Amino acid sequence: MSEKLIRTLFDGRLSAWAAARVPPLPVAWENVPFTPPAAGAPYLRAYLLRGEATSRDLAGDNRNRVGVYQVSISCAPTGGPGAAENIAAELDALFPMNLRLTSGTFAVQQMSPLRTRPPLVDADRYTVPVDFQYRSDTYPT
Repeated sequence: MSEKLIRTLFDGRLSAWAAARVPPLPVAWENVPFTPPAAGAPYLRAYLLRGEATSRDLAGDNRNRVGVYQVSISCAPTGGPGAAENIAAELDALFPMNLRLTSGTFAVQQMSPLRTRPPLVDADRYTVPVDFQYRSDTYPT
């Protein structure tokens, strides 16, 4: 169940920021129907890429969850990388190194700075993935 909470915390932060932008920035969420905006307007796609869950104690009570949170910035295929780079800079401020998000006693922490990956270019879109690693340790209460 913790993966669901991790997704909720990161997606909630991204959603609030995207909705507050002027104009708002649409976000395509995993496995949710989405129609991209027309005319090459920018939008985001969010993914939670889970890593292997482990236990760090002999009793097996601890759960260490790691993974990557990725946001793909999709823009018009012309006009250069500037629009995607500007959004990436905003996301870097939104998700600073060592960001810790909590819900009750549960916490997840960002473990790497936001990394910009090489662009994916096709006839319709210029897409720049950005991501960071996260970690969460839980113990029974």
